[in-house]
Amino acid sequence: MRIALIGQAAFAERALQELHRAGEEIVHVYAPPDVGGKPEPLKTKALELGIPLSQPASFKGDAIYEQFKSLNADLGILAFVTLIVPERVLYAPRLKSICFHPSLLPRHRGASAINWAIIQGDTETGVTWFWPDQGIDTGPILIQKRQAIDENDTLGSLYFGRLFPLGIESMFEALDLIKAGKAPRIAQNESLATYEPPCRDEHARIDFSKHAREVYNLVRGCDPQPGAFALYEGKQVRLYDAALEPGLSSGAVGEIVAIDSSGMRIALEGATMLVRRVRVEPGAKKMAPAELIQSGELRAGLLADT
Repeated sequence: MRIALIGQAAFAERALQELHRAGEEIVHVYAPPDVGGKPEPLKTKALELGIPLSQPASFKGDAIYEQFKSLNADLGILAFVTLIVPERVLYAPRLKSICFHPSLLPRHRGASAINWAIIQGDTETGVTWFWPDQGIDTGPILIQKRQAIDENDTLGSLYFGRLFPLGIESMFEALDLIKAGKAPRIAQNESLATYEPPCRDEHARIDFSKHAREVYNLVRGCDPQPGAFALYEGKQVRLYDAALEPGLSSGAVGEIVAIDSSGMRIALEGATMLVRRVRVEPGAKKMAPAELIQSGELRAGLLADT
């Protein structure tokens, strides 16, 4: 099967590697432009495999459409794509295109599906390969795979530990269905649809008036990016590698009640949260909280700014 692959980052790199290893004919790879002088992983893999590569800043022009159309691809595969790909590009291959999304569509459409699944307290998520159209994650579903969300999962552990490999595995199941002429196109139930914006700093500040579980979900749903944060004496402190300890805390909500070799404990409404790594901006390094006591950046007794 002649495949045109569009994607970026580690997921698209792995998709390309495994498709090539399986003997699929990859006729062209589309990766985003390099940023900050660092080569895009998909670009690096395509060059390593000797596959033709383009790095368009947009798919909206006539030139990129004509180039894509000239490939005479059987199928387009969108493996982790953030650029808008117009319908005429999506529909140019003989069998059109399929797209990966790390949620059980139509729930959690949008760029931060995994973040929001954790932040909102979902106990289950999954991966979807669907037939994209002009909407955002709105096309018919080809295949879905379910995955439990453990109560201590973070964005990082859930994605890299389970959804990433599940996405690659299910890509080949989707291809088998397409090759056999048995690939479904199941319309998404719009009554069940949710859409959330990209998870950014505007969503990542901790509101300590909320219950402990909501605070904890925010911290783990933002770990490692964008990093949930609180302000202590005006300093933005991002929290990582957290755990929830049941039982009432002796401190006021948002107060750092202790810092020791195991981490930093923060009083919450109904529990205490242990935080093992922090980053105090503008610093770029995640550190054990105990390392910041001597510098005075953190200490027990500090109360979060409101």
